[in-house]
Amino acid sequence: MAKSATETVEITGHLMDSGILSRVLDDIREYGGDYVIERFQVGHNKEDTSHARIEVRSGDDESLQRLLMRLQSRGVNMVDPGESVVVEAEQDGVFPDGFYSTTNLDTQVRIGGRWITVDNPEMDCGLIVDESTDPPRVYTLPMSDVSKGMKVVCGVTGIKVATPMQAGGVDDEIVFGFMESDVSSEKPQTVLVRQVADGMREATSAGKRVLWVGGPGIVHTGAAPAMIAMVEAGYVDVLFAGNALATHDIEAALYGTSLGVDLALGRGVEHGHEHHIRALNTIRKAGSIAAAVEQGVLTGGIMHALVTHGKDFVLVGSVRDDGPLPDVYTDVIEGQRAMREQLANVGFCLMVATMLHSVGTGNILPASVPLVCVDINPATVTKLADRGSSQARGIVTDAGLFLEQLAMELVPEYRRPS
Repeated sequence: MAKSATETVEITGHLMDSGILSRVLDDIREYGGDYVIERFQVGHNKEDTSHARIEVRSGDDESLQRLLMRLQSRGVNMVDPGESVVVEAEQDGVFPDGFYSTTNLDTQVRIGGRWITVDNPEMDCGLIVDESTDPPRVYTLPMSDVSKGMKVVCGVTGIKVATPMQAGGVDDEIVFGFMESDVSSEKPQTVLVRQVADGMREATSAGKRVLWVGGPGIVHTGAAPAMIAMVEAGYVDVLFAGNALATHDIEAALYGTSLGVDLALGRGVEHGHEHHIRALNTIRKAGSIAAAVEQGVLTGGIMHALVTHGKDFVLVGSVRDDGPLPDVYTDVIEGQRAMREQLANVGFCLMVATMLHSVGTGNILPASVPLVCVDINPATVTKLADRGSSQARGIVTDAGLFLEQLAMELVPEYRRPS
């Protein structure tokens, strides 16, 4: 079949070392297209980037548009992007046909001959143009939040993206290249802890926020005191979690147990199975976690530390939750909105012992935010990368031991509880 629609694209980066060029060419064939590499300049030294210019062919313009959108997720741009096409949404909660499906990469849109940087890059959204300002504002918006009459960018023309390396130079890639593989289980633990600590210090020094995404394993493994020390030292600005982490943390503060297991002795206690539900009831009676702290009902734990130090948290629940706590979002769309509101100025993200919330957070984070995932299960980090969070780097280890070491690195006066 003749390929009647063509476009010339280009990509710059470490195309050979990263294997990205091979993946780009595979994408073209998988989408039923063809290609001719018009020019390929290979960097001579390790730090040098390479550049490729490729003519892409497809059967018709519609299939070409879909292919070009796919290639942009790899950091590929059209040589001559032209102007963006804007179409009004015809109904609430529905994008116009042919809408541009966003990536989490830094994105610019050309409107009226001017390149406008997109606010809050996020994957799997649409691009909304607000013409009430000069220049217009362009921002990402999830499908559920689009309203009739909003102006939505359609097609791939007038759009260009930049990978973190392209946007910030080779140094950014070096900062986050401390593991040769995306998932690490055999690297020196002390070195990895120090490098994560350095990333958190750099974000804090630059006035950026440190986002934590945590699961109940933080409490189960006895690492809550370590996390509390880091909250108090200013290395936790916002926490995303579910009902479980907060509930078991509060159970530990009230009863000294987590799911009925004595955290000091490592064994179950009599009537311990009731503790988590009684902890939930106590907080619900108080009205909220903050109210329980103010009333002197809750006097310790991670959630107590977050409240007393004025830190933010967003708890989003699931179908299996007991209670839940009054602070938990039970409407997941509302929970997503609350999470998005906390992403401004985030400069580092640490995910610990949670697959569900790690993937959920990875889906709304820009690719420019350094992201480290710590879990005993390597599948957690693998799934993050499979869902589009290509910047995710993973450390496969016991979350409790890792947080203990991280606390000792960041807070010199911290000592592991005996």
